[in-house]
Amino acid sequence: MSDQNIAKKKAGEYAATLIEPGMTIGIGTGSTVYFFIQALAKKIQEGLIIKGVPTSKQTQELATELNIPLVDLNNVDQLDITVDGADEIDPQLQLIKGGGGALLQEKIVAAASKRMIVIADESKYVQTLGKFPLPVEVIDFGWKHTMKHLQQLGCERIVLRKKDDKIFVSDHGHYILDCYFQQIKDAAQLHHQINNIAGVAENGLFINIATSAVIAYKDGSIKEINKS
Repeated sequence: MSDQNIAKKKAGEYAATLIEPGMTIGIGTGSTVYFFIQALAKKIQEGLIIKGVPTSKQTQELATELNIPLVDLNNVDQLDITVDGADEIDPQLQLIKGGGGALLQEKIVAAASKRMIVIADESKYVQTLGKFPLPVEVIDFGWKHTMKHLQQLGCERIVLRKKDDKIFVSDHGHYILDCYFQQIKDAAQLHHQINNIAGVAENGLFINIATSAVIAYKDGSIKEINKS
């Protein structure tokens, strides 16, 4: 296992220790969350009773395979906590998410939660967001026109996401445009501007949603950052 995956595993296992009996939790998507799901399943085997809400079909399939009890978000008043990964995390706990293609459902689940814990290895912790391309989930109808409006916001390059040489389609039937900004100076303003564009379903900026972050380092240490 690579040093990066060892760090991801540590972050996932640490987050699993924060889950308490009786909680209803949002279960994120991605390579770091994979390790959290594995650790959570082990705790359930040992007697932990929880209910989970998955943020993607991928997570739903893995959780079902590992016998993690799942419920529909519509049948829950509020989630106690959501555990999810991120592509970038800044010191203010602003995030870029969506590298795995599940950003819309991830944001809906996180917004329905009392708390959101972000788990990541040290490579995801940055001083300024923007080096990682910002995913924007768009309606497939007229997507090229939506892309033109995104370019007017200062995006240097926009790439229509593909998988296996075919256009990537999200769980909700949308396309994803990966926008290269290099540096995002005002994430809150950009979030607002993008979501005001007709044809945009949601974007990967998570502003004032995460309440804490668990960052795992190659030396084995864990840093927990709480929103001030």
